[in-house]
Amino acid sequence: MTFKKDWWKYASAILLIYTVIAGFLMPVPRLPILNETIRNLYFHVPMWFGMMLLFFVSLNQAVQYLRTGNLNCDLRATEYINAGLTLGIAGLLTGSLWARYTWGAWWVFEDPKLNNSAVVMAEYFAFLILRSSIQDEKQRAKVSSVYNIFAAASIIPLLFILPRMSDSLHPGNGGNPGFNTYDLDSHMRMVFYPAVLAWIGMGFWIAQIMIRTKKLEIKLDDQIA
Repeated sequence: MTFKKDWWKYASAILLIYTVIAGFLMPVPRLPILNETIRNLYFHVPMWFGMMLLFFVSLNQAVQYLRTGNLNCDLRATEYINAGLTLGIAGLLTGSLWARYTWGAWWVFEDPKLNNSAVVMAEYFAFLILRSSIQDEKQRAKVSSVYNIFAAASIIPLLFILPRMSDSLHPGNGGNPGFNTYDLDSHMRMVFYPAVLAWIGMGFWIAQIMIRTKKLEIKLDDQIA
């Protein structure tokens, strides 16, 4: 029964192992500037896919809290954000490393997608700071849920609309062709698509662990009180 319930965790772990091994060993297109760094596509991009999906699932839980007043929804919304930030930080680090070897700098301040990504991350860190400043749990849950809605609403314009309206070094933005239009060959697709599933699965696994840990902390606090 446990295996049937947690099959996606085993699948995510297997896919992640495959991503790491195949990501470094399978052939990739030899492109100017990118060269071997294109292998970072298996890590940086899926991490951010996972981050955004976790943020939107958190949004759903925030809406559910406002509808029902169930504090479990608030707890899940918060831990999904924590898991999303975990993948987001990993995505920023891998993206910065990629930028160093392709664009010549750890951070290119003229690139709108980089700057907007930092803004999105800052919004969600501010979410955690805001929560920690409110003592009453119901008021904290209500304020957090409303904030969550506005933070999630900003993702679309900041990461998908504005970068396409201005010059950007990122593929698919500012007139640059996306990866899938010129260099995501059959070998890369064999790794990239499993990598997306792997990192999304690991993100939700991390979130589940965080949720269970938080519930245990709450029970221990109640027993001590």
